[in-house]
Amino acid sequence: MAVDFEKFFYPESVVVIGASAVPHKPGNDVIRNILANGYGGRLYLVNPKGEEILGMKAFPSIQDLPEGIDLAVVVLPAALNPQAIRDCAAKGIKAVVLAAGGFSEVDEKGEELQEELTRAVRETGVRVIGPNTSGHTSTPHKFTSTFFPQGKIPGGPISYIAQTGNFATHTMRYITTGENFGVARVVGLGNKVDIEESDVLEYYAQDPETRAIFIYLESFKNPRRFFPIAREVTRKKPVFLLKGGATAEGAKAAVAHTAAMAAEDRVIDGALKQAGIVRLHQYSHLFLAAKALASMPLPKGNRVSFLAPSGAMLVVLTDLCLSLGLKVPDFEENTRQFLQSISPPIVRMRNPVDIWFSAGIHGVEFAYREGTEAALRDPNIDAVIPILLLTDDTGVPPLDFLVDLARKYPEKPIYVTFTGEKKHMDAGKAFLEPRGVPTYPLIEEPFEVLSLLARCRRFMERE
Repeated sequence: MAVDFEKFFYPESVVVIGASAVPHKPGNDVIRNILANGYGGRLYLVNPKGEEILGMKAFPSIQDLPEGIDLAVVVLPAALNPQAIRDCAAKGIKAVVLAAGGFSEVDEKGEELQEELTRAVRETGVRVIGPNTSGHTSTPHKFTSTFFPQGKIPGGPISYIAQTGNFATHTMRYITTGENFGVARVVGLGNKVDIEESDVLEYYAQDPETRAIFIYLESFKNPRRFFPIAREVTRKKPVFLLKGGATAEGAKAAVAHTAAMAAEDRVIDGALKQAGIVRLHQYSHLFLAAKALASMPLPKGNRVSFLAPSGAMLVVLTDLCLSLGLKVPDFEENTRQFLQSISPPIVRMRNPVDIWFSAGIHGVEFAYREGTEAALRDPNIDAVIPILLLTDDTGVPPLDFLVDLARKYPEKPIYVTFTGEKKHMDAGKAFLEPRGVPTYPLIEEPFEVLSLLARCRRFMERE
């Protein structure tokens, strides 16, 4: 049965069951997060003491609530969850987020409790995210159900499905404080007693707010449903997946984490390729690749040009490109001749570009601007990676030219990385990213991201 995600992503009324007046308790932080994000609907609280919390009246029980509430966020001990589901159903609440852990991921007693919870869900028809979830987020509706202290979550075109609380908690905290892109939806699946990855993926497929989808899973609840849905979605939207439990040791950890049972990894690898899903192998790529897609187009291919201030970098990074499946093609002759014209005769200009000799003659800004634009103009190139050398001694140019070039050549992505002084690298990131040019602190990262996105383009354009 299809899930009515409107109740989760666009609730007009929400109740926090297990609301707390104690700062930094989950039942208090979830209320603060809802308020911080500017939620405009009706907000109700349930606390047995019936006390006032953050200036709002709390009802002593679910039975005391008014009828017709869209969504309940339940922050109660695990043992109380099955009855809370039944009480919500009796009040007409059909969408519930269950935060509590302590179910099948813990022990045999937890398994029995999860079976009881599953029965309550089936018998009532209530739709549930969780348990053992840290919540979900819907920035178009200015709403989040996460209980991790979060503050305002920035909006953007990226949506996540995560079988872990990380994305609604500390990873989102990192993204909101350390990166400059935002999200549309985030769903922490938890133990998946009801709503699972196929349901959410199906919604994201037709969600106009979601432009790219990133998934972390430790198990597939219903692979026969998931992969056919994915095959259709990946023709329209980029989909990336990091699979936990790929090794025997990782699989053991996955069972302890979310009671997931890992399938044969090679089978999963083949199924992902057939479905057009790009498989990730590093946790950080869940947000590093997302950052690129939030502000830049998907590259049209895997042909890259990069500009470096060091011959050794050209060698090492060319090796890296080839190991990642990227091509470093020759420039067209008119491009090569132009680059040669702004460089001394002692260096033979080619792709990749040894830019520092030109910078020594014409200045850092001129060399990088002209070199980057020449590469962007070249029809043999799909993406450009300038490696900026920034120090007090060598000069720190205004970086507006990169913003201008990104707007002038909107069909070709520019990913910027740095070398030199950390303070200038941080300042470069702070300037460029809010203006739509993604940056990467480690020199290998933009090449890794480009490799993933080029593979995604190939999958999306498959027959």
